[in-house]
Amino acid sequence: MADSVKNNPRNRPPGNNWRNTLYTIIFEADTPAGKMYDEVLILTILLSIIVVMLDSVSNIAALYGGLLHSLEWIFTILFTAEYLLRLTCVGRPTRYATSFFGIIDLMAILPTYISLMLPGSQYLLVIRGLRLLRVFRVLKFVQYLGEADLLIRALRASQRKIILFQFTVLNLVVILGSLMYVIEGAESGFTSIPRSIYWAIITITTVGYGDIVPETNLGQALASVIMLIGYSIIAVPTGIVTSELTFASRSFKGRVCQNCSFEGHDSDAKFCKRCGAEL
Repeated sequence: MADSVKNNPRNRPPGNNWRNTLYTIIFEADTPAGKMYDEVLILTILLSIIVVMLDSVSNIAALYGGLLHSLEWIFTILFTAEYLLRLTCVGRPTRYATSFFGIIDLMAILPTYISLMLPGSQYLLVIRGLRLLRVFRVLKFVQYLGEADLLIRALRASQRKIILFQFTVLNLVVILGSLMYVIEGAESGFTSIPRSIYWAIITITTVGYGDIVPETNLGQALASVIMLIGYSIIAVPTGIVTSELTFASRSFKGRVCQNCSFEGHDSDAKFCKRCGAEL
């Protein structure tokens, strides 16, 4: 299902009742009603994010602040209703509420309500900061993308390799930064080892701010080597994730059991391989 992320418990409520029908509409993206629901919700999320962005532009906020405020409350009420419907139709509301997307759904609505409980001009800056949390609504897009399942599986499979790679890079920049500190010294702006490590990081990632540059011939030669290493390093995480993504796309098939969350069923399967429940 397009709306499934496999580690999120979203068990279908027992029986054939209105909750089951509501679950099908909200969580089953492969049904006509589910597709329409997702399309409307995605459009609503887009519009709400646009309102947040426009509200941050001082000229627009000065002219249309009242309208933007009203629209924000309309979106907040709609997202609140959607969040409550999700909690109502799932078999285990508590587990959904504490899942990743459950928390994202809650963060999409909380800031507006919190602003009501912080009146007074001394809290205006706090309220403005809290309102920035509304941009988390953009994360709600992820749960409506069918390819998100494969991407998440690939990222999880790559996690240990990427952590090891990052640890290797960390060691490398510490060594190279310390070496550059010895070569250049404070006269060239390398006033400390941490500052030299900072230079090594921005150089090896090919960012190159230019605020610190080596001035000696030996330092420039080392910088050239680091730049060449940087091009090779950038390709490594991409290759790791791409490899896992290819493997995940080949191994992943079809549907997920709503009863036990077992995945990997064929697209035409009618019953779960593990528990026998109807798919």
